[in-house]
Amino acid sequence: MSRARALCRACLALAAALAALLLLPLPLPRAPPPASAAPSLRPDDVFIAVKTTRKNHGPRLRLLLRTWISRARRQTFIFTDGDDPELQLQLQGGGRVINTNCSAVRTRQALCCKMSVEYDKFIESGRKWFCHVDDDNYVNPKSLLHLLSSFSPSQDVYLGRPSLDHPIEATERVQGGRTVTTVKFWFATGGAGFCLSRGLALKMSPWASLGSFMSTAEQVRLPDDCTVGYIVEGLLGARLLHSPLFHSHLENLQRLPPETLLQQVTLSYGGPENPHNVVNVARGFSLQQDPTRFKSVHCLLYPDTDWCPRQKQGAPASQ
Repeated sequence: MSRARALCRACLALAAALAALLLLPLPLPRAPPPASAAPSLRPDDVFIAVKTTRKNHGPRLRLLLRTWISRARRQTFIFTDGDDPELQLQLQGGGRVINTNCSAVRTRQALCCKMSVEYDKFIESGRKWFCHVDDDNYVNPKSLLHLLSSFSPSQDVYLGRPSLDHPIEATERVQGGRTVTTVKFWFATGGAGFCLSRGLALKMSPWASLGSFMSTAEQVRLPDDCTVGYIVEGLLGARLLHSPLFHSHLENLQRLPPETLLQQVTLSYGGPENPHNVVNVARGFSLQQDPTRFKSVHCLLYPDTDWCPRQKQGAPASQ
């Protein structure tokens, strides 16, 4: 009988212990390990190549140095066709002005010569993105970085704006002039600027590195920007990603809505042959003081610039 009582007590004790355990709070589930975030893109990851010529080192290039290049010196490399120690000093860094030793005459061969040097210098730099612009482009470094951050530099990325509404056609030739085949492809106009990921640029190497770019261009008889499109689309089978954020003097710039100006990646202007083809900026400098509108755009982006007109107190920050 006593043994039965002892067994009963043991059962009761076990039941009490189990009840106590049931009343304890359940342990919280462990959070999954954080996903490894993609490394953020830094300004120094981008190689901006500005194509110019010695005769444009005056007011034309000084305007860029005073505006957007002043905010992107470490990213910017100027490719020209003549030595200019003063320009090198203005960029405050060795190697930022590259004399390509290409001809100063504006021919297909000279343009391809400069692009060839731009490509090689980018590969040598180890940077993640190559962006080419002309000396009549305003680049918004923040918008450019924001756009490129949407893509992986290891993937095949070719970003820009076509100047045509259809792909172009090129006839491939071999030595001796014998026609091989015809190929259609899109290309981003160099006058608006374009960007290539490092991954894609490395794949272009057999047709672009160490002077091969000029041979490729000669094979299809095309200028520099068309040859880039030919290599990317015609030879590698990658595709141009059409972006409305790049702009050249070939389009009607006055039609660009003023409220979107600060989101654009590049802007341009018409020049002496079409001086009225400029973006519409309601505030800032007068058209006489700022015929390209670059200074006015710059002051909207960077109102702290010491030469920008001071805003009246209470005035809106942007138009």
